[in-house]
Amino acid sequence: MTTAFPLHTARLLLRAFTLDDSADVQRLAGDRIIADTTRVVPHPYLDGMAENWIKTHEDPNEATLQIQLAVEEVATGSLAGAISLVDLNHQDSRAEMGYWIGQPYWGKGYCTEAAQTLLNYAFNALDLHRVTAKYLRRNPASGRVLEKIGMTQEGVLRRHNKKWDAFEDVVVCGILREEWSPEETR
Repeated sequence: MTTAFPLHTARLLLRAFTLDDSADVQRLAGDRIIADTTRVVPHPYLDGMAENWIKTHEDPNEATLQIQLAVEEVATGSLAGAISLVDLNHQDSRAEMGYWIGQPYWGKGYCTEAAQTLLNYAFNALDLHRVTAKYLRRNPASGRVLEKIGMTQEGVLRRHNKKWDAFEDVVVCGILREEWSPEETR
């Protein structure tokens, strides 16, 4: 297998983050609404946090345990968000997908496009059997993205994550290789 990064679509480039992305990561992920609707993005997003986060990324390749990618808008070259495969377990042939898209890029289908592209990579290049994703129940837009790429809701972890002193229900979704269709989103 050869590393296929960056990944391309007609409108997006999924590529490794660089330290040059730090200001955009801080601006986009630092938006309170992004932190409010994600499980792991902090708020406030302080100076230096983006650089420190980017420095933790491994070189994205088939042998890593996590793949963190920038979602770049091809037309403008602007950073639109992030998408990842984490907890890559090669023995059990599975991983968990996560993502966020900055508010200025909402409503353009970028999240679905990026998620479908990374799912294609997970099943084609990584030869995974299963990909999961989780989202806060009160973020139905994230659930719609997962439904569009063919994931099925598998359960709800009641009051599973603590976000700003409130326990949140977390919806767990998944897709198996045999359920996946690389060409279509639903």
